[in-house]
Amino acid sequence: MFSAFANCLKIPELRQRIFFTMALIFVARVGAHIPLPGIDPMPLQKFFADQAASGAGAVIGLYNMFTGGALLKGAICAMGIMPNVSASIIMQLLVAVVPQLARLQQEVDVGRQKVQQYTRYLTVVICIIQGGLLLGALENPGRLFPGYNEALYGPIVIAHRGWFLVTSTIFLTAGTLLMMWLGEQITQRGVGNGISILITIGILADIPGAAMQTYQLFFAPIGTGQSFGVLHAVIMVTLFFGVTAFIVALTQAQRKIPVQYAKRVVGQRVYGGQSSFLPLKINYSGVMPVIFASALLMFPPMLMQFAGAKFNLPFLLDFAERLNRGDWLYYSGNALLILFFSYFWVSVMFKPIQIADDLKKYGGYIPGVRPGEPTAKFLDFVMTRLTLFGAIALTFIAVMPDFLYQKISLPQRLAYFFGGTGMLITVGVMLDTMRQLETYLLQRHYDGFLKKGRIRARSTTMSGLADSAEAKNIQPLLLACGSLLAIGLIAWAIRYFSQS
Repeated sequence: MFSAFANCLKIPELRQRIFFTMALIFVARVGAHIPLPGIDPMPLQKFFADQAASGAGAVIGLYNMFTGGALLKGAICAMGIMPNVSASIIMQLLVAVVPQLARLQQEVDVGRQKVQQYTRYLTVVICIIQGGLLLGALENPGRLFPGYNEALYGPIVIAHRGWFLVTSTIFLTAGTLLMMWLGEQITQRGVGNGISILITIGILADIPGAAMQTYQLFFAPIGTGQSFGVLHAVIMVTLFFGVTAFIVALTQAQRKIPVQYAKRVVGQRVYGGQSSFLPLKINYSGVMPVIFASALLMFPPMLMQFAGAKFNLPFLLDFAERLNRGDWLYYSGNALLILFFSYFWVSVMFKPIQIADDLKKYGGYIPGVRPGEPTAKFLDFVMTRLTLFGAIALTFIAVMPDFLYQKISLPQRLAYFFGGTGMLITVGVMLDTMRQLETYLLQRHYDGFLKKGRIRARSTTMSGLADSAEAKNIQPLLLACGSLLAIGLIAWAIRYFSQS
């Protein structure tokens, strides 16, 4: 596997795409640390640090995880990419019910560009509404965050409130549009799906904090709180690798439908006669149902909390609290949304009638099933059952952090890395990105990430070049990247221990 990563840097086009993706990720992380003018994020960070053990503000905490900590920093990218995800969900639902949009979506280039343009416009509208409500709620933090004492922690908004609301709304909207543009550029010129990668990077940005919290759990001084032992460490490591393996197996699992092709005589040649299979994935929609369900579960409660804090409407705050983690309404809504978007994605992307027609056109048939309409019904029946199992498995993994948080008193910040939405998105996006990298490697006659079952040493010329000139040119680059990473880790550790 490590040789595969090294081979990625030997291909000029792939190397350029990787560095381009890393550069745009760096820009996105910088935007998550630039505070808005007129915002003092320290009181909010101190409040959430004090309330971390009690799990207060679950919706805000989950949203902050998706933005990579930008929300609690009061940054210009505090809303992250989630408004664009919400706009994409709304547009996909509208395409399914509005005939004019459905016709535009079916057009190859012009129609899809129009739908994408409408999605951007809708993103701006959502950003203005959500940003305005968020800034208005921060003016009254005691209503938005139960237990927040402005006399103890201090005010969050320190600028003139009228002009601050206008300018900061523009800044927040511009930050989300910047994230959207970065995601599109990564998709076109980088590696992987840009939007998914930005969400994943935001989730992974909390790894250092979760690691330090893990360290404190096992090495806490006597009398300062709960301390875990060796048995807990073994259980946590086993659970982490077990959940990761289960997610990978769920993402990669497929049912192979056997297909037999009849022999055809064209001139003096005989075609067909061989057997093949149709790979139907159990989790056909990947991580998209989880992303869509998370966006819809966060978007309405966030608006309700912001509007309730801004206009002093207690019933909106109470209803938003019902949609927090730990309430049956949240789990029911999460399961139903994952199930709905799993079937919705399959209905949009999987076309059994078209597959059956293509099989019939090229002389293929499924043994025991008549060609044509019976084949389409059979494929639809199989995919319906597979989608149901995949949706149930996704729901099970999504609620696992809450079980760990409530049953074994694992901190909520750490429980996110043992399952749940963040784990599903991270593993799914990493697999998709590695699959795209592997495609480049196989095209250039390199071994992929998994060498088992593949023919090695396809080209002695390419391997000889890799072992000589290019390998020597890559070694200084790898050494420089490793040195910068080591310096950054040492600087972060010195800063953390000096503050503590």
